[in-house]
Amino acid sequence: MSITTLSWFVLIQTDSAFSVSMVAFFALLPHLLLGLFGGLLADNVNKKHLVIATQLTNFVGAAIMSLLLILGTVEYWYAYFAVLVPGFSWALDMPSRRAIILELMGPTGLTNGIALDSVGMHASRMIGPALGGAMIALAGVAGAYVLLSVVIAVGCFLILRVSYSTALPKESGPGNVRVKSVATSFIRVLDNVKEGFAYVYSNSIIMCVVVITVFMNLLLFPYMQMVTVISKNVLSVGPLLMGILMASEGLGALFGSFTIASRASMSYHGKVFLYGSIVSLVALFLFALSQWYLLSLILLMALGVGAAGFGTMQSTIVLIAADPKIRGRTLGVVTLAIGTSPLGALFVGIMADIFTPSTALIINALLGLTAVTLTGFFFPSIRERILPSPRI
Repeated sequence: MSITTLSWFVLIQTDSAFSVSMVAFFALLPHLLLGLFGGLLADNVNKKHLVIATQLTNFVGAAIMSLLLILGTVEYWYAYFAVLVPGFSWALDMPSRRAIILELMGPTGLTNGIALDSVGMHASRMIGPALGGAMIALAGVAGAYVLLSVVIAVGCFLILRVSYSTALPKESGPGNVRVKSVATSFIRVLDNVKEGFAYVYSNSIIMCVVVITVFMNLLLFPYMQMVTVISKNVLSVGPLLMGILMASEGLGALFGSFTIASRASMSYHGKVFLYGSIVSLVALFLFALSQWYLLSLILLMALGVGAAGFGTMQSTIVLIAADPKIRGRTLGVVTLAIGTSPLGALFVGIMADIFTPSTALIINALLGLTAVTLTGFFFPSIRERILPSPRI
């Protein structure tokens, strides 16, 4: 909801596709800077406490931005700082949230747990943009951001009610670092980062997941900011219909996640991951060619279905295949791969300024289809049955 609201705010203020793309750049930049550190924290601190701390930080940031919008003392570039705060929180707590699911549900319920977590995320991606667009139309950007602050506050309260505890590591070692060491020994942190990379490189399945994640975050997901521009300049609709259009992707992703969560068992996680990625890129290509609102709506739903297969299986495959001792750091590498998104946002923004937003998305879709298809070909293990780590 925050990115939807702020993207529209920046577009109205600047009428620049590049300026709008910078909202995504700053929102996702922390993934690139802190992804591995978040994975290291997931291995060494109480995960629930970390998630609570990051969500409270989100609330404070949203409340401050709401106040500034109400007072009318906001320049368009304030939006970049407003999205940096939740960006840092997301980068730090994503590995912990996904690791908690495994510890709460165990290996047999992992796929369903990750899918249900994705259901919640995709539901927010469906409701958030639609609600944000409606609130902008009814109460302006300030009203939309006040509502966002209230939603974050409710989320903090719900997290506090989650019953969760786990023993923390007692000894330090190459794969087991105390929090004190994380804070005081930069060399030790670098050793753990190196260990995470080395482990990913040694596991062809996880390596494939990381490579495809890089391509998807560089070439697929930056499309969202261009939807704001295309809605106004190509489809000629206002904030309400723009919000519904952006929500349609969340609806498709919600359907896809529900379908995966309803499966009692699943053997070929990699196929869902790979083919879901391809479906979403094909849908993006067709969306970029569309001149009709209803067709664009349907195509973004299809994109969401494919993205659900990609997103749900991304963490599931890592949690199944990774050695438990280094699972958090492995998820940190995935978070770092997700962190390439700001570079993708920068690229699509530059392309949109040189050509048009639609042409920029066509270029991204074709590059993404080529890269993901070739990766699936050169890593055939992703299409085979994925067996759990012996020590899961």
